Amino acid sequence: MATQPVPASDEAKDWTKPAAMAIPKEGYFKREDGRYGPIFPKTPACYGFSVIAKVIPGREEHLYKQAKVMEKAIADDPSTLAILKAHYLRWVIFTIKGENYLMYQGIFDTDFDKYSEDASFLFGKTGIEAIFEALEGWPADYASNPSSIVKFFREHQWPSFLEYSEHPYVSCDEIKKALNLKTAFSTALDQMQ
Repeated sequence: MATQPVPASDEAKDWTKPAAMAIPKEGYFKREDGRYGPIFPKTPACYGFSVIAKVIPGREEHLYKQAKVMEKAIADDPSTLAILKAHYLRWVIFTIKGENYLMYQGIFDTDFDKYSEDASFLFGKTGIEAIFEALEGWPADYASNPSSIVKFFREHQWPSFLEYSEHPYVSCDEIKKALNLKTAFSTALDQMQ
């Protein structure tokens, strides 16, 4: 088993130097259990997952339709998914031997379990859950039972074996603060001219 290369303290996590981390195939360095199973480590890219599940045959068009629903929800209220503290989320459909699969990838600031609980809250609040309803095994009680979502995501999670970040260990809030500071500084410079 590999030794965890994550620095011991936040002060040692230098965001100014790109960083990479090799991760054992189990997805963690030392097994520590959280509320729903093993805790996956924070990597230079923060926390994340890659969930792969089979699409229910005939539901592919439903996925594309729901992508438009998500796009509109974000356009109407850019803070719709803010609770997730997501750096990015990706939904990809791919085919293996004539069967379609969905890969849902995310990088976020919270741990795996918190992300899943927050996603459950969002599903109940916004109605944007329909994307996942096209997947085999998606729990019927997802909007009221966060543990069912965590269970689904964990059962379909494929841990990374390597993660890299150009700006390691930086949170969404830190990125937004830096961009706000840049904007304020630029505005101040413009006003001085």
